[in-house]
Amino acid sequence: MINLPNILSCVRILIVPILVTVLLTEFEGKEAVGLGLFLIAALTDLLDGWIARRWNLVTRLGKLLDPAADKILTSAAFISLVELGLAPAWVVVTIVSREFAISTLRGVAATQNLVIAASWSGKVKTVIQVIAISLLIVHEGLGVWAPYGRFTLYVALAVSIYSGIEYAVRYARNLLGSSPRAAGGRARTVGPHAG
Repeated sequence: MINLPNILSCVRILIVPILVTVLLTEFEGKEAVGLGLFLIAALTDLLDGWIARRWNLVTRLGKLLDPAADKILTSAAFISLVELGLAPAWVVVTIVSREFAISTLRGVAATQNLVIAASWSGKVKTVIQVIAISLLIVHEGLGVWAPYGRFTLYVALAVSIYSGIEYAVRYARNLLGSSPRAAGGRARTVGPHAG
């Protein structure tokens, strides 16, 4: 079903190739344009979730499209930063691998009638990733504050790893503690509900 939250998720995906082109092209003011595009895309992530919950517009398509759009946006931004020499490749590979590993885990859990809901660490991870990407995009204009971009990237790495382990442990505990049949065939939520 196409509704406003799903349209916002699609807009986020459509911004990605424009963002990558801006980041990898040399022109006056590219950092400001790149930051603006990235923050607009990040804002659509906040808006689509809030609108979907506020007006009860949550759909199956949205549940798939929203996290996919998030991962496409952050992965593309991180990979562009590697190309620009602003982020170590091994850090970005680790973060991106975590994102897709947890997406796969949540997909497997869904086939077992389990819902691994968003946790506080996952939300903190997203916020720190957005801050790290933003700081690295405008690193040249930060002056003496430039090292904080790289520092925030390493914080994002640590929180991403912690969050990934937390998801895996919650899934394993629930899987070992009960079976889909015990839940009467209905989906069970692992951990706190998404806010």
